[in-house]
Amino acid sequence: MNYFSGFIVFWILVAFVTFIYLFYVNAPYGRHIRKGWGKNISARFGWVFMESPCVILMIIYAWLVKDQLQIAHKVFLTLWLIHYIHRSFIYPFVIDMTNPKMPVSIAASAFFFNIVNVNVQAFGIFFFTEYAQNWMNSPVFYLGIFIFFVGMFINIRSDYLIVSLRKDNGPGYHMPNKFLHRYISAPNYFGEIVEWIGWAVLTWSISGLVFAIWTIANLFPRALAHHKWYQEKFSDYPKNRKAIIPGII
Repeated sequence: MNYFSGFIVFWILVAFVTFIYLFYVNAPYGRHIRKGWGKNISARFGWVFMESPCVILMIIYAWLVKDQLQIAHKVFLTLWLIHYIHRSFIYPFVIDMTNPKMPVSIAASAFFFNIVNVNVQAFGIFFFTEYAQNWMNSPVFYLGIFIFFVGMFINIRSDYLIVSLRKDNGPGYHMPNKFLHRYISAPNYFGEIVEWIGWAVLTWSISGLVFAIWTIANLFPRALAHHKWYQEKFSDYPKNRKAIIPGII
């Protein structure tokens, strides 16, 4: 447990460094793809490759301790798999990827992050955290699961509105104007941040908190880059639209 706690402190520091770094360097995939980041691979394959450990490893860890899992743990596992089965094996085949390539370095770094994160979540929640029998009847759990599903809904709906926009208007990038897209440039990122804040609340664990911190560290700077990109690409981009938090930033 002491080793785990030490690693958690280290991993939070890495998240902080990543947060600062991403204000200066945009991760080169999707609309921000550019040369100089090594060999490119299929973006669809890269997506499945980098996200799949979140499904495969978590199932393996859960199976290894299946006899010790409490009902709360099984609920957490189910929520995790709902998110990542969609993210790993459904979403990449539904979207029309405007940039069909991504640098292998990006896929590899995301693959590494997801392996570490799965270990942090599995060990921290399944191995080191026990829950009271009435945990799922607690106000904290209800609040957390509400936040989680609200965030998931915002995340998925925002993504699929972009998918439908391309189906209606052809390939390429178009200016979205529905749902939360009317208020912020990156509602999918906003939804994902909300979702994992909900995860931190409903699991009430340091592991969940660390994942929420990492989600903010990764997505907040990228949302600002998205916002700037939209402003530069569309001369009529709404002046009052924010980047990631409606009415604020």
